[in-house]
Amino acid sequence: MNIRSEYKTAFIVIVFALSLWILLTRPFRLGLDIKGGIRVTLQCQKTPTVEITDDAIRRTIEVIRNRIDQMGVAEPSLYREGTDKIVVELPGIKDPEKALDIIGQTALLEFKDENEKTILTGSALKTAKVEFDQLGQPQVRVEMNPEGAKIFADFTSKNIGKPVIIVLDGRVISSPIIKDAITEGVGVITGRFTIDEAQKLAILLRAGALPVPVKVIENRTIDPTLGRDTMEAAYKAGVIGAILIILFMIVIFRFLGLTADIALGLYVIMVLAVFKLLDATLTLPGIAGIILSIGMAVDANCLIFTRMREEFSKKKTPMASLDAGFRNALRAIIDSNVTTILAALILYIFGTGPVRGFAVTLTIGVSLSMFTAITVTRTFLENLLQLPLFKKHTKLLGL
Repeated sequence: MNIRSEYKTAFIVIVFALSLWILLTRPFRLGLDIKGGIRVTLQCQKTPTVEITDDAIRRTIEVIRNRIDQMGVAEPSLYREGTDKIVVELPGIKDPEKALDIIGQTALLEFKDENEKTILTGSALKTAKVEFDQLGQPQVRVEMNPEGAKIFADFTSKNIGKPVIIVLDGRVISSPIIKDAITEGVGVITGRFTIDEAQKLAILLRAGALPVPVKVIENRTIDPTLGRDTMEAAYKAGVIGAILIILFMIVIFRFLGLTADIALGLYVIMVLAVFKLLDATLTLPGIAGIILSIGMAVDANCLIFTRMREEFSKKKTPMASLDAGFRNALRAIIDSNVTTILAALILYIFGTGPVRGFAVTLTIGVSLSMFTAITVTRTFLENLLQLPLFKKHTKLLGL
C-alpha cells in the first residue's frame, strides 16, 4: 500500500466514523407526511389601503412564523406558493382549530378614545403575557415601548374618568375607565377571558399584526397513522430494493460487486448523516430522492467495472485495469451526475414545498454518490489488489 492510498484510507475511515456518530446521536426531523399534522394554505387579501407586495408577503410569513414559534410547535415549514399564497405545515399539531385561529387572525390591536379615534396600535407594544387578577381571572399584561409609553402617558393624564377602548380586529374586547395617569407604559387588558383565550391574545400581541389580511383557502389534516403506514411501506420497499441491488452487484461483478455494496452502505450512512447535520426535514419525496441517488451510485460502479473488464481483456494487470477503468468511466459519470444536479436545481428554483425537498435530497445524494463511486470504491479496490490472494487468483475479482 502506497502512502497516498494510506492517506485516502484514513480519510475514509474518519468520514465513516464521523457519519456514524452523527447518525447515532442526532434525531431526524420528520415532515408532515410522516409525522402527521396540518397543512394550511393562506391567501393574502388586497384591501383599499393594503397592496400585496413581495415585501408584505415576506413580513407576513415572518409574523406567522413568530406566532408558531411561541405556540411551541416543533419543525414548522412555511413557504410562499404562487404570487399571493402562503403554505404553513405544522407537524405533530394536536389542536388544529386553535392553530388556525392564531395563524390566520390579523391581530390588529388599537387603543381608541371615546370618539373612536386611534391613539395607539399594537406596534407600540414591547411584550404581552398572561397573569391573574385578585379574583383569579386571567388577563393580559402589556408593556409598551418607550415611544408608546410616552403617548399613552400623555393620553391617560388628560382623560382621567374617561374610557380607553381596546379593539382587536375591529371588535371591542375591553373598555376600562382611566382612573389614574399610566406613566410607566404598563397596563392590563381584561375581558372575561378563559385561560386559552388570554394565552392566544398574548401570543398574537407579542408576534404583532399581519401586514396584510389572510384568508384560509385550504385546510388539510394528516393523521399520524397515515404517515406511519406510508413510512412502513417505504421502509419495506427500500429494504427489498437494497437486497436486490446487493445481489445483482455480487452476481454480475462478484467481488467487485461486493466492494461496491460496501461502499454503497457507507454512502447511505453519509447521506443520512448529512441530513441530520443540516437539520433537514425528512419527507417522503426526500426519501424518494435518496433512493434515486442510490440507483445512480450503483450505475457509476457498473460503468467503472465494465470499463475495468474491457481493459483486463486486453491482457492488462488488475491494477492497470483499475486505473484505466476509472479514467475512462470518469467523464461519463461526471456528465450524468452534473446533468441530474442541473435538473434538481431547476426543480428547486421553480418548485415549492415537497418538490424543493426532493430537489435538495437528490442534489446531496448525487454529490455524495460521486464521492463514494470515485474515491471510496477505488480506495477499497486498491487495497484489495495488494493482497496476495487476489494477485494469485484474479478470477475472484470478477474481471
